[in-house]
Amino acid sequence: MDARALWERYKACQCHCPQLGLTLDYSRMHFADGFFDSMHAQAEKAFADMQALEGGAIANPDEKRMVGHYWLRAPELAPTPQIKTEIAGCLGLIKRFAKLVHTGKAKPQKGSRFTNLLVIGIGGSALGPQFVSRALSTPKDKMKAFFFDNTDPDGMDYMLSQIAASGKGLRETLTVVISKSGGTKETRNGMLEAKAAYKKAGLFFARHAVAVTGEGSELDKVAVGDGWIGRFPMWDWVGGRTSELAAVGLLPAALQGLDIDAMLRGARMMDEATRAKDAKHNPAMVLALMWHHAGRGRGAKDMVILPYRDRLELFSKYLQQLVMESLGKELDMQGHEVNQGIAVYGNKGSTDQHAYVQQLREGVNNFFATFIEVLRCRAGKSMQVEVGVTSGDFLDGFLQGTRKALFEKGRESLTLTVDALDAETVGKLIALYERAVGFYASLVGINAYHQPGVEAGKKAAGAVIALQHKLVAYLKANKGKRFTSEEAAEAIGTKDEVETAHWILRHLAANPDHGIKAKPGATQFETTYGV
Repeated sequence: MDARALWERYKACQCHCPQLGLTLDYSRMHFADGFFDSMHAQAEKAFADMQALEGGAIANPDEKRMVGHYWLRAPELAPTPQIKTEIAGCLGLIKRFAKLVHTGKAKPQKGSRFTNLLVIGIGGSALGPQFVSRALSTPKDKMKAFFFDNTDPDGMDYMLSQIAASGKGLRETLTVVISKSGGTKETRNGMLEAKAAYKKAGLFFARHAVAVTGEGSELDKVAVGDGWIGRFPMWDWVGGRTSELAAVGLLPAALQGLDIDAMLRGARMMDEATRAKDAKHNPAMVLALMWHHAGRGRGAKDMVILPYRDRLELFSKYLQQLVMESLGKELDMQGHEVNQGIAVYGNKGSTDQHAYVQQLREGVNNFFATFIEVLRCRAGKSMQVEVGVTSGDFLDGFLQGTRKALFEKGRESLTLTVDALDAETVGKLIALYERAVGFYASLVGINAYHQPGVEAGKKAAGAVIALQHKLVAYLKANKGKRFTSEEAAEAIGTKDEVETAHWILRHLAANPDHGIKAKPGATQFETTYGV
C-alpha cells in the first residue's frame, strides 16, 4: 500500500471520541472492506446482550447471579432500589472513613496517624488496586501503598521490610484485607502473616485492620468477632476482575488520596459512549471486532499490550486477568466445546523495544499489538535532551517507529490514544476494556462472567494440602524411619499420587517448618524422607 492510500485508510479507520479525549486507530489491522457489514448481525446481538446485562439479566447461571459492575458508576441504572441504595451508601462510607483516617480521627494503636496502607488480596482484589495505585500515585499521596498479592512467604517478608524502611513501619500501617468469600486461601494466609507481624511488633492487628468482604463471610465473621476498625461490602453481583470501581478498588484509592470521583466519572462517561449502537463509532465494539478479526473468532493470535508510559506498566497484567479469565472458556453458551480465549502479555514502551519487539517484528506472526499513547508527557515543560528535542519527543518517536516497523513486516496493530493520564482517564480505560470483553464474549458465544477453571484449580490445590497432611502424619507416626516418595505414597494408600507425593516431600524437606528431613539417594527418586 502506497503512502497516499495508507493515509486515506488511516483517516477512514479512526474511532475518534473527542468527548472522551480518546481515539482508537485501527487502520493497521488487515480486515477486508466488507468486514464490518459481515459482522453486523453479531454486533447487534452483542449490543442486545449488553443491554440485558445492564438491565439485571442473570449472567452467571452457575451461581444464579447478575453482573452489575456497570451500576457502580451509575447507581440509577441498578435493577432494584436496594442495590441503588447500597452502592450510594458504600461510596459515602468509603469517603467518610478515608477522611477519618486522613485527619487522624481514626488512628493506629500507638501512633497519631496512619501513613502506610497494606492491601492484602489476590487476582482482581489486588491487580486492580495495584494498577491504579501505580498509575496515579504522586509524592503528595495521603498514604503510601504496599501489597500482599500472593501466598509467597519471601514476597511477604520483602514487603514487610519495605514497610519497616518507610519510617514508622507497621505502627502507622492500616491493613485492608479483601476477599469476597473470606475463604480464599492466599488472602487468608496473607492476613495471618500480617497479623503475626503486627503481634511481633507489639501491636494488635484488629486496631489496624479493615475488611472488604461479603456480608456473613468467614472474613466478615473474623472482622466482627475481633473488632476490626472497619468493614466494607462486596456484593455477589460484582466479579473480582470487574471490581476495581467497587470498594475493592475505591477504598484503597481513597485512602491513598486518589480522586475516586474522577475515576467513577470517567467510567460513567465511557459507559455512556459505548452504549452507542453504531459499531464504527463505539470504541469498545471496535476493539471487540478487531480482536475477532485478528484471531478469526478463535483467539488464534495473542494480544500484546504496549503502553508508552511508565505509569501504565501494570495495565497489561490487569488486562491479562480481565481478558483471559473472562474469555478463556472450554464451552460455549450451548455447551459445545470451543476452547476460546485470547492470550495477553506486555510490558511498556520503549522498554519492550529492548526486550521482545525483535521477535514481534521478525519472528512468528502470532499476535496483534495494541499501542497506548498518552499525548501529554508531563504536567509542565520538559528540558531538551538534544537541540529541539525532549525525552517525551523520543518516546513518541519510538512508538511511531515500532508501529511502522511492525506494519512493514505485516504485523497488525491498534493504537489507543488518550489526551492525558489522570484519574478520569484511568476510569475510562477500565470501563472501555470491561465492555470490550463483554462484547467479544457475545460475538463468539461464550459466557464471560463465570470461571469454572479457577475453581478447579482451587479444588486441586486443596487436594494437595490434604495429601500433605497425610504424609506428614505418617512420617511423624514412624519417627526414625525413612521412605522414598513412592514408598510413602503407597503406605498411605495413594499410590496413584506418587508424583504429587514426590513434589510435596521435596518441598517439605527444603523448609524447616514441619521437621521433615531428606537423605539423598543415587537419584532424586531414591531420596528418602523422615522425621
